[in-house]
Amino acid sequence: MKKLFSIVLSLALTLSLIGCGGGEKANVLKVGASPSPHAEILEAAKEPLAKLGWELEIIEFTDYVQPNTALDAGDLDANFFQHTPYLNSFNRDYDTDIVSVAAVHFEPLGIYPGKSSDLTAIAEGAVIAVPNDETNEARALLLLQQEGIITLKEGAGLSATKLDIVENPYNVDIYEIEAAQTVNVLADVDFAVVNGNYAVSADILDTVLASESSEGEVPDTYANILAAKADRQNEEGIQALAQVLNSDEIRQFINEKYENLFVPVF
Repeated sequence: MKKLFSIVLSLALTLSLIGCGGGEKANVLKVGASPSPHAEILEAAKEPLAKLGWELEIIEFTDYVQPNTALDAGDLDANFFQHTPYLNSFNRDYDTDIVSVAAVHFEPLGIYPGKSSDLTAIAEGAVIAVPNDETNEARALLLLQQEGIITLKEGAGLSATKLDIVENPYNVDIYEIEAAQTVNVLADVDFAVVNGNYAVSADILDTVLASESSEGEVPDTYANILAAKADRQNEEGIQALAQVLNSDEIRQFINEKYENLFVPVF
């Protein structure tokens, strides 16, 4: 009888251990990110985050919608790819409740050459591709205005659309396209306004013709953020990652890796 009890106890213990080992690993943080620079910055955060007791799993996305829909669905714990104005627009359009946890860095939009490469000799009717989401399109139009290519109506600001163009001396055609596709149409347009992360992925940063200023309110307004669902933002793992992303170690990584093309904002 004693032997039988020992066997049963041993079996129960074995099944218990199997049950514990078969579930999800403890302290794993799943974070969605654009491949570059966000996923690269997160890679640099893995080791310091591990010292705080958290394993970081990075899931890469190549568009600006899926990282938020996956976060809202609970498939991610956080994401890192967007700025607050875009997030606010997304929350409104998709009825989500995602919030900024920490601001990390600023990525200036740039004008890149396509079939043309001289902003001082823009052809009549030149086609310029811009991101078609609300916030990035306004930034793109403001950048074109900064370079004297168009003039927007007074006060259009960060809500500008191409309907707000009041002067267009070159009669440029503003071609609105999903942000991720701006680099893919360079061969078909004269110029394109491209988000920094897509310029990095396409390895075209060194061809930039003009960029947004990294001074003033723009870097703060358009800082790229770590985001989470509102009801989870204070969870230990998410706060630990925010702490790491705002550390001196990550500031140094961004400055050295991207040679001041991207600017830490913390």
